[in-house]
Amino acid sequence: MARRQTPAELARKLENSRRWFELVPPEGVPIRFEVGGLAARFGAQLLDILITVVVMISIILLLAVLPFSIEPLVSSLAAILMLMIRAPYYILTELFWNGQTVGKRATGLRVLGADGRGLTTHAVVARNLMKEVEIFMPGTMLLVSGSVGTFWNLVLLLWIVIVLVIPLTNAKRQRLGDLIANTYVTARPKSVLLPDLSGSAPKLDFDFTPAQMEHYGRFELQTLESLLRTRSETRSSNVRRVESLVQVAAQIRRKIGYEEPVPDSRAREFLHAFYTAQRAFLEQKRMFGDVRDDKHHRDDD
Repeated sequence: MARRQTPAELARKLENSRRWFELVPPEGVPIRFEVGGLAARFGAQLLDILITVVVMISIILLLAVLPFSIEPLVSSLAAILMLMIRAPYYILTELFWNGQTVGKRATGLRVLGADGRGLTTHAVVARNLMKEVEIFMPGTMLLVSGSVGTFWNLVLLLWIVIVLVIPLTNAKRQRLGDLIANTYVTARPKSVLLPDLSGSAPKLDFDFTPAQMEHYGRFELQTLESLLRTRSETRSSNVRRVESLVQVAAQIRRKIGYEEPVPDSRAREFLHAFYTAQRAFLEQKRMFGDVRDDKHHRDDD
């Protein structure tokens, strides 16, 4: 009889089954993300398609009340409307919602730039126009165009199968559009900040303005928390850790415009004070419904 796995063993098994990758933003602090699962991406796609289809049907119903018949043109009109609605929908929602559509928000997914910077307009447009070429346009031709012949139908079907297989062939589950746009689809982390690090912090003589707190979000704060919690077991690793603390402190000071000098010997104190102030700032914002996932949150405004 097989031994029942403990909750800890099940948790480790689930953790090992997930795919992870690291992004290194300009600040130089690596941030670890979970690759978006295929099931979640499929669910997000279905919801987004449903939204665009509902909009398309609504427009056709509105056109149907006009004093001329559109019945002979319904199929062609539906295909044209879907193209006109679908591409702008994906592009605009990902631009204004910082890499998320309605479907991605519902399933906890988000698109990130592979260089660790914010999503560019070029990347969003490229990945979503490629989605039309990969799936939607060939699929539409298969559904509404019976005159292309059996050969071309098979070609279109083979093309769709190939582009669907591509995410299965790479570790980061990038489809063709992601490879071209240099983007990843990630799962939003569900971890929360541990309560004791800021609560046990001593009173430190570093002050930060609200404007300086606006630059970072929860992802960066979790990364800084991990860095501050790291313990060095050897002298050489301790030296490297001190150097990392000094570099990160300098990068944060440049990013937020902190002009007061901070000696290298006080880099850890500075980072601890910044962590405490940033955490309090984010928690206050959350109380008013302003959730700041990471440093790119300003793109949502």
